[in-house]
Amino acid sequence: MRRKLFAWLVLIGVTLFSSCSNADRSTGNRKIIAENKIAQQEDGTISLKIDNAECYHDMTNPASNTAEWHVVISKSGRFNVWLSSATKDTTDMHYQNSVKLSIHDNQLETRPICDKVFQNSSDVSRPYYRADSFMGSLYIQDTGVYSIQVISDKIIPKDYKADKSSDYNQTKLLSVFLTPIK
Repeated sequence: MRRKLFAWLVLIGVTLFSSCSNADRSTGNRKIIAENKIAQQEDGTISLKIDNAECYHDMTNPASNTAEWHVVISKSGRFNVWLSSATKDTTDMHYQNSVKLSIHDNQLETRPICDKVFQNSSDVSRPYYRADSFMGSLYIQDTGVYSIQVISDKIIPKDYKADKSSDYNQTKLLSVFLTPIK
């Protein structure tokens, strides 16, 4: 019985560890703390890239695709939540379902529309534009480690090959930003 339990735990651990990109997880304006915890930036901003998340993908039912991060909140307060997407069409972002974000007891849900367009963003290459969508605001009362989870049909694996006319080639969720309201 113990061997079966140990085998299952190892299998789950390996799956979670390798589920998303194994890209370099240290970036210029944020640091990753031990055990894949992301630290809040000095100005209070929390920047979460899909490539650095633990992900679950089901391309036959992409509405349940999930990205999750463990974040160390050192400055609590109210935050605006923004989604960044790579899109070919800023008038129709091709999200089939609402995007859901949850942090502890806080939940936001919205269908992204293009609020800001960045034509020359280093986050995307042609023929894509970076489009930011305002999701809403939420209050984080306490400091500590939080799990932040996003569910969206536009959380797409890096190596996924869709046909050229597919909605998966139109838009992809890149990142989530929480910016403090002062």
